[in-house]
Amino acid sequence: MTIKDNDMTAPHPAPRLTTGLVLLMAFATGLAVASNYYAQPLLHTLATTFGISLGAAGFIVTAAQLGYAAGLVLLVPLGDLLERRKLIVGMTVLAALGLLITGSAQNIGMVLVGTALTALLSVVAQVLLPFAAALAEPEQRGKAVGTIMSGLLLGILLARTVAGTLAGLGGWRTVYFVAAPLLILTAVALWFVLPTHKEANRLSYPQLLASVWALVVEEPLLRLRALLGGLSFAIFSVLWTPMAFLLSAPPYHYGDAMIGLFGLVGAAGALAASYAGRLADRGHTERTTLWGLLSLLLSWLPIAFAPSSVVAFIIGILVLDFAVQAVHVSNQSVIYKLRPEARSRITSAYMTAYFIGGASGSLLSAAIYAHAGWLGVSALGAVLSAAGVVVYLASRRQALTQPT
Repeated sequence: MTIKDNDMTAPHPAPRLTTGLVLLMAFATGLAVASNYYAQPLLHTLATTFGISLGAAGFIVTAAQLGYAAGLVLLVPLGDLLERRKLIVGMTVLAALGLLITGSAQNIGMVLVGTALTALLSVVAQVLLPFAAALAEPEQRGKAVGTIMSGLLLGILLARTVAGTLAGLGGWRTVYFVAAPLLILTAVALWFVLPTHKEANRLSYPQLLASVWALVVEEPLLRLRALLGGLSFAIFSVLWTPMAFLLSAPPYHYGDAMIGLFGLVGAAGALAASYAGRLADRGHTERTTLWGLLSLLLSWLPIAFAPSSVVAFIIGILVLDFAVQAVHVSNQSVIYKLRPEARSRITSAYMTAYFIGGASGSLLSAAIYAHAGWLGVSALGAVLSAAGVVVYLASRRQALTQPT
């Protein structure tokens, strides 16, 4: 018995996804996800404040990663069970509470608790995405998802720059005391603007969680796109994780503020998400995927010259970030068509693979940089990119040779 046997699909409401609502959802998504990255440029300051080692301060990042992973598995599927407006607003307010706990922390334990709570609830971004897909008309779905993905990526890439700037102006707690009220105000706006929406089904919560795995088993396209998504985010992490090591070393000797500005370069690449979504709406999903994967591979050529040319490095960053978004948005355009009544669970499965890919890329790139420098990092990125191309072409060949 498949999950279809247990689901009762509710009639979808008339599309109510205006441009203003899309922009608000994009802002909310970026602000929620940014909450996971404020601490990263502040680790040295936090270690000094609480009298701990840099290694111990690194557990703050680990707490954020574990909290986010738990949220993907345990909370995102609830979008297919609970009324979505209440769920989104509640999660946003609780994420703000986590920021307040961190900002008012008097010891490292409170920082870890606040960070984990915020990360757990910041997966509200992954509830907003399938909600937008459900509200959008089919011919506008790719554009809407792409715009919200632009907001998400801008949140990830700009969070470090904003945190460093605010910490310089008013201390490390400032960013938390600014971000928390912003999240609460955003929650209020979402409450008044979002329509109510609930998918009717007979699944209990344990069955809901089990059905995520059932979807992976039953849907080969979900498996393929999850693999491509995991590879693309691994490639993204391979670039961004060791970047500070490269730019702080000879010949650049850049400080934290200058390194943070490279996030603005990556932010420009996030704009590709909206364009990729429009291509998907026009029926060019497969072409966009292949273009994105090939661009990922080509991007490592200028990136490899980063130790001697900052111009080549910037070009490579732009190409890579554009390509990652093209693959990601085309993936989502495909998977959201599979089971309209299960979009939140599909998101949970896909984003779990995406997160695993990103975490794996970070670990691999840090280790390889320590042993083989930037050339080794570039080789790793190129190999993963080539693997993505091979996987995709093999899947297309199999699809074409299968009997109809």
